[in-house]
Amino acid sequence: MGFRTVSAIVFEVCTALWNHMQPLYMPEPTEEIWEKSINGFYEKRQFPNCLGSIVGKHITIKCPDKTGSNYFCYLQKFSFVLLAIVYYDYKFICLDVGGYGRNSDGGLFEQSIMGQRLDNKTFNVPKDKPLPFQDECTLCVLVGEKAFPLKKYLMRPFPHRQSKSDLRKEVFNKRLCRARRVVENAFGMLSNKWRLLFRPIEVKVETAIIIVKTVCVLHNYLLIKQCDLPSNLLEENEAYPGTIRNRNDNRRSTNTAFQIRQRFVSFFNDNN
Repeated sequence: MGFRTVSAIVFEVCTALWNHMQPLYMPEPTEEIWEKSINGFYEKRQFPNCLGSIVGKHITIKCPDKTGSNYFCYLQKFSFVLLAIVYYDYKFICLDVGGYGRNSDGGLFEQSIMGQRLDNKTFNVPKDKPLPFQDECTLCVLVGEKAFPLKKYLMRPFPHRQSKSDLRKEVFNKRLCRARRVVENAFGMLSNKWRLLFRPIEVKVETAIIIVKTVCVLHNYLLIKQCDLPSNLLEENEAYPGTIRNRNDNRRSTNTAFQIRQRFVSFFNDNN
């Protein structure tokens, strides 16, 4: 069969798999789903009020026709971005796939449906609740890396120059890193199971996007069904090669966001 025929078959099969499996194995998060994630992050990662871990990954593709530099990213390759929020147990809660590789994680997150729904408080997020051993209510938050902006519902680490000179901030960064590592492990498992993510996907962008969405929902299926997975896929140091590690988001944060992060700093340092 010709290349176009194979590509069309892959697109149709992946579309059918996604349409059938997404409602079953990656449904829209409900308040009950968020609550389960919050409890899991506190029990397994000792990070309270944590909805999930968020990250952006560059999916390498061949140079798309007539797209200029839209897909050319700072890693000096052509890519689109997969934004994902991940459970405490390595399953994907929700995805946003296909953002231009040239754009920042923070910008893509704010433009995404998940970012807008979190801003508008229409994402079924549970009501504010006190951190353990505290009386004042605190928002439930996502945890992300420095590529994301600090928001009321999104915690990022303190800059290295601050945590280096302040032990309390360093403790916060370590706790956040422990929770955020979940998403890195999830992508390590994903890419080791579906090796095509280690090399450029040489199909049309639309086909590459549906392939990535499909392998993510299949990843959830395997975990939910407790299918046999090689033990090396659960290594703490597993990482997908598209990890973004060195970019800072310089968007200005609100005073409320700083205050909420400070509550977590106090909790981690005063309740050890």
